[in-house]
Amino acid sequence: MKASPVEQKELLRLQALDIRLQQVEHQTKALPQHAELKELAATADKTRMTLGTRAGAAEDIRIELHRIESDVDVVEKRIARDSDRVQHTSSVKDVQALETELVALRKRLLALEEIEIAVMERLEEAETAVAEVEAERDAIAVRVADAEKARDLSLDDLNRQLGELRRDRAAIAGSITDDLAALYEKRLVSGRGNAAALLRARTCSGCTITLTGSDLDAVRSSPADEVLFCPDCGAILVRTEESGI
Repeated sequence: MKASPVEQKELLRLQALDIRLQQVEHQTKALPQHAELKELAATADKTRMTLGTRAGAAEDIRIELHRIESDVDVVEKRIARDSDRVQHTSSVKDVQALETELVALRKRLLALEEIEIAVMERLEEAETAVAEVEAERDAIAVRVADAEKARDLSLDDLNRQLGELRRDRAAIAGSITDDLAALYEKRLVSGRGNAAALLRARTCSGCTITLTGSDLDAVRSSPADEVLFCPDCGAILVRTEESGI
């Protein structure tokens, strides 16, 4: 294939842009916030599970406390009822029976009140444990928001760079012939990003092999508009005044 030396030099600019594009695209995927947010998401999941467990335990204690409070209310009402009956009955037998029942009810009330206090203390501890996890959850949410903000700012800048690089690439690609552009694109794929390389001091800048012997003679004898390839990496070998041939 034939291409003017000027067009061939444009391939070096195209290659430099493609390398930079690869670097910036890699940066968008390798931002530290990506890993941080992934770690925070895992931590947030664990925190949610812990919060659910502790909140469930606290709710169970509230139900238990409500039941005990209901029992206390029932006993207090029975004590009030029997005390009133003692005041209004003239039967000695009934009074004795009621007083016996009142003694039992007051013991039962005392026991329930002790249990109630113990359950209230357990509830306070459980609610404190829930509050601690809620604080952790809120702190994680703040860290997530900060990381997302930093990520988005970085991505905005990187995407701006990508847009500029792609515009420059399109302009350069549009300045060379379709055949040369197609050859470059084919080499870009088969060469895994290494499509064009400067021959500097008889050394390919793509793979760093130094041309000697027949390979060097072939380059020296080729017309300036002949498109050559590196015998080692296959990149389009661009000759300039730096080539040393």
